[in-house]
Amino acid sequence: MIKKYYLLSPGPTPVPADVLSAAAEPIIHHRTSEFSEIFMEVTEGLKYVFSTKQDVFVLTASGTGAMETAVISTLCAGDKVITINGGKFGERWGQICQAYGVEVKEIILEWGEPYSKEQLVDELKANPDVKAVFAALSETSSGTVYDIQGYGEVLAQSEAILVVDGISGLGATPCPMDEWKVDVLVAGSQKSFMIPPGLAYISFSPKAWDFVEKSTLPKYYFNAKKYKKSLGKQTTPYTPAVSLIIQQKKALELIKSLGLEKLFEHHRILGDATRAAVKAIGLELLSKSPGNILTAVKVPAGIDGLKLVKTMQGKYMAYIAGGQDPYKGKMFRIAHLGYMGGFDIIIALSALEMTLSELGYEFEGGSSLKAAEDILKENWE
Repeated sequence: MIKKYYLLSPGPTPVPADVLSAAAEPIIHHRTSEFSEIFMEVTEGLKYVFSTKQDVFVLTASGTGAMETAVISTLCAGDKVITINGGKFGERWGQICQAYGVEVKEIILEWGEPYSKEQLVDELKANPDVKAVFAALSETSSGTVYDIQGYGEVLAQSEAILVVDGISGLGATPCPMDEWKVDVLVAGSQKSFMIPPGLAYISFSPKAWDFVEKSTLPKYYFNAKKYKKSLGKQTTPYTPAVSLIIQQKKALELIKSLGLEKLFEHHRILGDATRAAVKAIGLELLSKSPGNILTAVKVPAGIDGLKLVKTMQGKYMAYIAGGQDPYKGKMFRIAHLGYMGGFDIIIALSALEMTLSELGYEFEGGSSLKAAEDILKENWE
């Protein structure tokens, strides 16, 4: 039997065919008016997705590069910050800060647990000298979304800034930067932006720019001031990933033609269908605040979680993601992010049912598919 590859992970995500083909166009020089025209169109499109009037800077890096830029461009050694750690990427904020001599007050949450704005208020009262709060819009390791709107309301009443990892969530779930008073927002190209990995995006509020002007942490490649100066010349400070930027132009055309509200609704439908499906076969969600980016599911008792993921990937070519760190082998993650449609969910669930049956888990075959199909049919346009 011919085996077909199905990418169902929370990053990289599938790329539309016309976006893929854009990378096959002849390469152009990045210090030309031709490139500048494409580049500026991309930066304007990114402002649309970020929902901001501020500049959005394009880095040739993974999303972690934008996270590091956020830290070293705004802080000084010895500054005190709060990091909300509900998984691998909340943890990463703290690790980057510590690498640069920033004092970290880490809020460690059980994976999948929410963190309220009221809890943040109490934490800031106990730590009035905090300069920044680092949070995630969507914690990719647990499938959890956090109350960024609430955090923005809290930090707006403070001298501290709110720095948000929007890498998996931006474009799939609401996070209007200006309206929600987010001071620094970062994203990555391989999620809802529908292109391959390799670009990262970052934007700063006016409040955050005051921090940038005072920052004394060491920096070179990831220096926000350099990117701002170069953007004024319609270019980048260093050689950019030209083909990826051309692909992003094409993908942003698709995103803008659909509109953010329709994209959010699209992800909501896929998320609802996936959650209903796994519950229909007796599986339990990991997160108490699940998002529409991916669904994290606990492995049922008696089932080898590592073998489940390995079987789906190796035998059925359905590339979901496994659990990380303390949840390795204990949960799996099905993405419904970016350029995915309803039938991608059906494929994922079919492979999941076949795998679970093979591993000895008892359930009514086809019940997850029916649950998903009911929601998809109800919302199909």
